[in-house]
Amino acid sequence: MFDFQLEEKVWFWVLLVIPIIILLFAILQFWKHKTQQRFASATLLKRLSPNQSLFKAILKIIVLSLAIACFAIALVNPKIGTKLETVKRQGVDVVFALDVSKSMLAEDIAPNRLEKSKQLVTQIINNLASDRVGIIAYAGKAFPQLPITTDYASAKMFLNSMNTDMLSSQGTAISEAIELAKTYYDDEEQTNRVLIIISDGEDHNDVASTVAEEASDEGIRIFTIGVGSTKGDRIPIKRNGVLINYKKDNQGETVITRLNEDTLKDIAEEANGAYINGSNTSDVVKEIKSILNTMDKTEFEAKEFSDYKDQFQWFLGFGLFFLFLDIFFLERKTAWLKRLNLFNENF
Repeated sequence: MFDFQLEEKVWFWVLLVIPIIILLFAILQFWKHKTQQRFASATLLKRLSPNQSLFKAILKIIVLSLAIACFAIALVNPKIGTKLETVKRQGVDVVFALDVSKSMLAEDIAPNRLEKSKQLVTQIINNLASDRVGIIAYAGKAFPQLPITTDYASAKMFLNSMNTDMLSSQGTAISEAIELAKTYYDDEEQTNRVLIIISDGEDHNDVASTVAEEASDEGIRIFTIGVGSTKGDRIPIKRNGVLINYKKDNQGETVITRLNEDTLKDIAEEANGAYINGSNTSDVVKEIKSILNTMDKTEFEAKEFSDYKDQFQWFLGFGLFFLFLDIFFLERKTAWLKRLNLFNENF
């Protein structure tokens, strides 16, 4: 078992050189083909240049691209941690329940409600210290996305993959999300428990407040963050990023989805929490940070990888190997090799 770290991710931009080289190669081959057609037929060209090979030329480009890719990864310097240690931390268990219903595609808050929600959660995680986090996705049903962990990188990776197509059943089953959140916390460790619900509060069921009160009895504080506007907006239907239409109801009328703050306030109030409007990211992050800082931190054990070792030398070696191969993958004998005339051949 091991874990990866990437030290200098900025060097991944070097990989953009590869498509540029491929494009220039294609343009060059097209130009050569057109130019040769002006002077001779295909049959005559084969007789004049019998050793010419397009396959070898393509192979050289592939090998050169592999060399560049290896050099880029070497510059990024991946590291592997193979030693798993148990460390003691102090913190709070924070579970995020993210609404992924279709109404979250409304664009009354930029870029849309769902993307704004993901930005909020990302920024909150970035400001955590040693707290554990978990993620739940919900629409008409609730789905466990990530169990409680101290691995913030994994949390953000799972968060970025969330979308409105991941759950087929529609609606806003906040009550199910709260019930699922109860299973995330470890009863033996008795950590402070926080559930942060990010939603527009639409299409909720009436039992959410009751379930929130029951969660409060189990020591879970619920904070709700509302995304969207009370004025509301249409729900766009897009294909490949292009707007096709807007969602309509059974009568053919365009659906207008609005932020339901009352529902979110009721849920938070029943669970000894607070409602926060999600329009301003920095304000939300400050408020959540302030709330968590006032809570008692509980000590718990966490497994962490340590003893990370550099792996750039492997990719550097492969890069040099591919570069060496590229030099000796000859479309035909090159001028410098002819000048060496190692075997006293008459060219």
